[in-house]
Amino acid sequence: MSPIQVSVFTTAPPSATSASGQVDNLALLIDKSKSINHLLQIHAALLRRGLHHHPILNFKLQRSYTSLGLLHHSVTLFHRTPAPNVFLWTSIINAHAHSGLCDCALSYYAQMLAHHVQPNAFTLSSLLKGCTLEPTTVVHSHALKLGLSSDLYVSTSLVDAYARGGDVVSAQKLFDAMPERSLVSLTVMLTCYAKHGMLREAQLLFEEMGVKDVVCWNVMIDGYAQHGCPNEALVLFREMLGKKVRPNDITVLAVLSSCGQLGALECGRWVHSYVENNGVGVGVKVNLRVGTALVDMYCKCGGLDDARKVFDEMEGKDVVAWNSLIMGYGIHGFGDEALQLFHEMLCVGVRPSDITFVAVLTACAHAGLVGKGWEVFDLMRDRYEMEPKVEHYGCMVNLLGRAGRVREAYDLVRSMEVEPDSILWGTLLWACRIHNDVSLGEEVAKFLVSNDLDTSGTCVLVSNMYAAARNWDGVAKVRSFMKGSGAEKEPGCSSIEVDHRVHEFLAGDLRHRRSKDIYSMLEEMNCWLKARGYTPKIDVVLHDIGEQQKEQSLEVHSEKLALAFGLLSTSPGTTVKIIKNLRVCLDCHAVMKMMSKISGRKIIMRDRNRFHHFENGSCSCGDYW
Repeated sequence: MSPIQVSVFTTAPPSATSASGQVDNLALLIDKSKSINHLLQIHAALLRRGLHHHPILNFKLQRSYTSLGLLHHSVTLFHRTPAPNVFLWTSIINAHAHSGLCDCALSYYAQMLAHHVQPNAFTLSSLLKGCTLEPTTVVHSHALKLGLSSDLYVSTSLVDAYARGGDVVSAQKLFDAMPERSLVSLTVMLTCYAKHGMLREAQLLFEEMGVKDVVCWNVMIDGYAQHGCPNEALVLFREMLGKKVRPNDITVLAVLSSCGQLGALECGRWVHSYVENNGVGVGVKVNLRVGTALVDMYCKCGGLDDARKVFDEMEGKDVVAWNSLIMGYGIHGFGDEALQLFHEMLCVGVRPSDITFVAVLTACAHAGLVGKGWEVFDLMRDRYEMEPKVEHYGCMVNLLGRAGRVREAYDLVRSMEVEPDSILWGTLLWACRIHNDVSLGEEVAKFLVSNDLDTSGTCVLVSNMYAAARNWDGVAKVRSFMKGSGAEKEPGCSSIEVDHRVHEFLAGDLRHRRSKDIYSMLEEMNCWLKARGYTPKIDVVLHDIGEQQKEQSLEVHSEKLALAFGLLSTSPGTTVKIIKNLRVCLDCHAVMKMMSKISGRKIIMRDRNRFHHFENGSCSCGDYW
C-alpha cells in the first residue's frame, strides 16, 4: 500500500482536524485517484466514516467512477443517494452522454424534471453532448423556457448538436446570434462548416479567428483533405508550421492523406522525416495509426518499397495496417504478393475484415487471377462466415469483366443476394465498353436510366461505347441527354511532383509558365516515337472528326504534357511519377511504354483504377488494366 493510502486508511485523523478538513482531504484524494483499486478503498473509507451521503464527496466519487470506465458503479452510487441535487443529476446525465448512451441520458433528464430538480446550464450542455437532432430541438425549447439559451456553454452545445445532426442552417443561426464567442464555440462552427464541405465559409471564419490552437488548424486542414482540396491542405500545413503551432497525430494523418491524394511522394517523405526527427518534441510518433497512414500514403504515391519498410517496422499490426499494404500491392498490380501477404496475415492470427477481402479481390482483379478470386470469395463465406456485400460483388464483377467474361459478370449481378448499386452497374457497363459488347451495354444503360441510377460516368461510358462502334447518332443522343440533365464529363487532369511542388495539366494546357518548352519536348518525343514505328491509336478518340485532328488531339493529352515536363525538369535516370484522375487511354499507355525504353527512365503512373510501372518498354499491368 502506498504512503498516501496508509495515511488515509490506517491512521486515525488528529483530534484537531475538523469534519470539513476530512471532507477536503478525501475530496482531494478522490480527485487524485488514478486507479480503480485506489478509488474503491477511498469509497470504503467514506462508508466507515459515515460520509457516504456527503453531496460533494458523492459527486466527486461518481464522476471518478465514470472517468475510470465504471459507469455501473456511478449508477449504483447515484441510486443509493437520497434526494440527489442538480450536480449529481448533471453528473449522471453527463456520464451516460459521454458514453454514447443518449437515450439513457434523456431518461435521467426526464426523471430529474419529474423530481422537480431544475436543470442548470451544465445539465443542458452535458445532455446535448450525445443528442441526435430530434431531442436537440426539445432541449433547445427547454433552454429557452429556462432562460439558459444565451449561456455560452448551452449555446455552444446547441450549435454543436445541430451541426452533428446535419442542420447547418439552425447551427449557423444560433452561432450568429451568440452575444459572445469562445475559442470552443468558434471551433464548433468551424468544424460544422468543414464537415459539411462548406470550405469557403470555414476559411473565412478561420481567418477571422484571433487565437488558433492546434485543434482549429486540424479542423481546417482535415476539411480540405476530406473534400478534395489536398493542395490547400498542404499549403495550410506549411503555414501552421510557420506560425510555430505544434502539430499532433491528427494533423499528420490529414497531411499524409493529402499527400496520398496528390501522389506527392517527396512531400510525404518529408512529413515522415519530420515525424521521426521531431516526434518527441511535438507529441507525434510513428504509432500504429500514423504508421498505417504512412503505408497508405506511400502506396498511393508509388513508393511501395517505402510502404513495405514502414510496415515491417511497425509493432502490433492490426487488420487495418495489413489491409493497407494488401490494397497497395493490389493497385500496383502485384497480385501474387498481395495473396502472399494475405496468407501471412492469416498465419499470424489476424482475423480478416470485410475490407481485407475487398483488398484481396481487388488485387486478383488487377492481376487477372480469376481462379484465385473465386477461391477468396468462397473463403470469405465458407470459412469466415461473412456474407458478401455489394463491394465484394463489385470486385468480382470487375475481375470477370477485365478478363472478358462479361456475360458471366452479368449473370453474377442478376443472382446477387444484395441490391446492386450504380457503381456496380457502372463496372459492368465499363466491361461492356472495353470488350465491345454493345447489346449488353445498351441493356445495362436502359436499366440504369429507368431506375434513376445513371450518372455522368455511366453516360460517358455509353457515349464512348457508341463512338467506338461509330454510332454517332447514339453519341449525339447521349450527349443531348447529359446536357438536359445537367451532367458534365469530368475533364482529364494529370499531375507531377517536381522539387516538392505539384504541377497540374489539363489536355491541351497552355497555362504552365514553361508551356513553350513543354510543347517543344512533345514534338521531340513524337519524333522519337515515330522513328521507332509508333502509330497513333486514333480509335480511342471518340469524336466524329478527321484523322489528322484525332492525332493532334492525342498528342496533347494531359499525361503526355506531364511526362514532357518531367523529362525536362528532372535529371536523366530519375523515375517520373504521374498521377491521373481518369483511366489512362490505350494510346497514352502505348506511348508511356515506348518512352520508358527510349528515355531509359522508369515511369510510374497512377490512374483512377491502378498503378502502371513502365520500364524498358513494358508495363507491370501486362497490358491488362
